[in-house]
Amino acid sequence: MGQRVNIYQSEPKAFEGMFALEQFLTDSPLNKKQISLIKMRASQLNGCAYCINMHTEEALKAGETHQRLHMLNAWKESSLFSKDEEVLLKITEEITLINQNGLSDKTYQHAQEVFDDKTIIAIIMTATTINAWNRIAISTKMQ
Repeated sequence: MGQRVNIYQSEPKAFEGMFALEQFLTDSPLNKKQISLIKMRASQLNGCAYCINMHTEEALKAGETHQRLHMLNAWKESSLFSKDEEVLLKITEEITLINQNGLSDKTYQHAQEVFDDKTIIAIIMTATTINAWNRIAISTKMQ
């Protein structure tokens, strides 16, 4: 089966909240590369080809390298990511895989050592938003 219902065409108001969240992220303390890493990693975990494709292009435009994007699946074994990015990616994975254990106290405490509250909020909201987009894209088979 090809693409299913186009929510944006059929019910554009359904996306108003999603677009408001995207605007919040744009105005957040996170830079474009950090936002791209969160969106890419969550989309990889969720298997959302549409979002992986879109956010790869965005990441490259934001200055991300091909090498780091290729290594993102193995970020824990790579030396290409900073300590800040490792925390950001750990939070992303724990939120995306929330059914396993959720955002652990250990990870949250580590985040507090690295980021201020506004940045932690932005990381959580970015991960939450991309997970919602992934679910929309996968369930409607966006092309």
